[in-house]
Amino acid sequence: MVRSTSIIRYMKRAIFPALCTFVVAYFAYHVVNGNRGLIAWYSLQQEAAALQLELEWLQSERQNLEQRVALMQPESLDPDMLDERARQILNLAHPDEITILFSERGD
Repeated sequence: MVRSTSIIRYMKRAIFPALCTFVVAYFAYHVVNGNRGLIAWYSLQQEAAALQLELEWLQSERQNLEQRVALMQPESLDPDMLDERARQILNLAHPDEITILFSERGD
Protein backbone atom coordinates (compact mmCIF):
# COMPACT_ATOMS: atom_id res chain seq x y z
CA MET A 1 0.00 0.00 0.00
CA VAL A 2 2.85 2.35 0.82
CA ARG A 3 4.40 1.59 -2.47
CA SER A 4 1.26 2.36 -4.53
CA THR A 5 0.77 5.63 -2.64
CA SER A 6 4.30 6.79 -3.43
CA ILE A 7 3.79 5.91 -7.09
CA ILE A 8 0.54 7.90 -7.21
CA ARG A 9 2.25 10.84 -5.46
CA TYR A 10 5.12 10.66 -7.97
CA MET A 11 2.68 10.57 -10.90
CA LYS A 12 0.81 13.61 -9.56
CA ARG A 13 4.07 15.51 -9.32
CA ALA A 14 5.12 14.51 -12.85
CA ILE A 15 1.84 15.38 -14.63
CA PHE A 16 2.26 19.18 -14.60
CA PRO A 17 5.90 19.24 -15.88
CA ALA A 18 5.02 16.64 -18.55
CA LEU A 19 2.02 18.70 -19.65
CA CYS A 20 4.13 21.88 -19.78
CA THR A 21 6.80 20.06 -21.79
CA PHE A 22 4.17 18.83 -24.25
CA VAL A 23 2.71 22.34 -24.69
CA VAL A 24 6.16 23.88 -25.25
CA ALA A 25 7.09 21.13 -27.72
CA TYR A 26 3.79 21.63 -29.59
CA PHE A 27 4.32 25.37 -30.01
CA ALA A 28 8.03 24.96 -30.84
CA TYR A 29 7.15 22.52 -33.62
CA HIS A 30 4.61 24.92 -35.12
CA VAL A 31 6.99 27.89 -34.85
CA VAL A 32 9.37 26.01 -37.13
CA ASN A 33 7.05 23.98 -39.39
CA GLY A 34 3.70 25.79 -39.27
CA ASN A 35 1.99 27.71 -42.07
CA ARG A 36 3.54 30.91 -40.74
CA GLY A 37 6.64 29.28 -39.27
CA LEU A 38 10.31 29.84 -39.91
CA ILE A 39 10.52 27.49 -42.89
CA ALA A 40 7.53 29.16 -44.58
CA TRP A 41 9.04 32.59 -43.84
CA TYR A 42 12.37 31.57 -45.37
CA SER A 43 10.70 30.25 -48.54
CA LEU A 44 8.66 33.47 -48.83
CA GLN A 45 11.86 35.50 -48.53
CA GLN A 46 13.44 33.53 -51.36
CA GLU A 47 10.35 33.95 -53.52
CA ALA A 48 10.29 37.68 -52.78
CA ALA A 49 13.95 37.99 -53.80
CA ALA A 50 13.30 36.15 -57.07
CA LEU A 51 10.27 38.32 -57.81
CA GLN A 52 12.29 41.45 -57.03
CA LEU A 53 14.89 40.41 -59.62
CA GLU A 54 12.14 39.77 -62.16
CA LEU A 55 10.61 43.16 -61.39
CA GLU A 56 13.94 44.91 -61.92
CA TRP A 57 14.42 43.13 -65.24
CA LEU A 58 10.90 44.02 -66.36
CA GLN A 59 11.39 47.65 -65.37
CA SER A 60 14.63 47.87 -67.36
CA GLU A 61 12.94 46.17 -70.33
CA ARG A 62 10.05 48.64 -70.11
CA GLN A 63 12.45 51.57 -69.95
CA ASN A 64 14.27 50.24 -73.01
CA LEU A 65 11.00 49.89 -74.92
CA GLU A 66 9.87 53.38 -73.88
CA GLN A 67 13.14 54.81 -75.19
CA ARG A 68 12.68 53.01 -78.49
CA VAL A 69 9.08 54.23 -78.76
CA ALA A 70 10.21 57.78 -78.00
CA LEU A 71 12.65 57.57 -80.90
CA MET A 72 9.81 56.56 -83.22
CA GLN A 73 7.62 59.60 -82.35
CA PRO A 74 7.12 62.03 -85.27
CA GLU A 75 8.61 64.91 -83.26
CA SER A 76 11.89 63.13 -82.68
CA LEU A 77 12.10 60.59 -85.46
CA ASP A 78 15.56 59.09 -85.63
CA PRO A 79 16.50 58.13 -89.20
CA ASP A 80 18.69 55.26 -87.99
CA MET A 81 15.84 53.84 -85.93
CA LEU A 82 13.47 54.16 -88.88
CA ASP A 83 15.96 52.42 -91.16
CA GLU A 84 16.53 49.66 -88.62
CA ARG A 85 12.81 49.01 -88.13
CA ALA A 86 12.10 49.08 -91.87
CA ARG A 87 14.86 46.56 -92.57
CA GLN A 88 13.74 44.35 -89.72
CA ILE A 89 10.07 44.37 -90.70
CA LEU A 90 10.76 43.89 -94.41
CA ASN A 91 13.58 41.44 -93.71
CA LEU A 92 15.90 43.22 -96.14
CA ALA A 93 19.61 43.98 -96.09
CA HIS A 94 22.24 45.12 -98.56
CA PRO A 95 24.50 42.36 -99.93
CA ASP A 96 27.63 43.90 -98.37
CA GLU A 97 26.13 44.29 -94.87
CA ILE A 98 26.90 42.01 -91.95
CA THR A 99 23.85 41.10 -89.90
CA ILE A 100 24.15 40.24 -86.21
CA LEU A 101 21.03 38.85 -84.54
CA PHE A 102 20.39 39.17 -80.81
CA SER A 103 17.88 37.29 -78.69
CA GLU A 104 14.94 39.19 -77.16
CA ARG A 105 15.98 38.85 -73.50
CA GLY A 106 19.72 39.09 -74.04
CA ASP A 107 20.36 35.49 -72.82
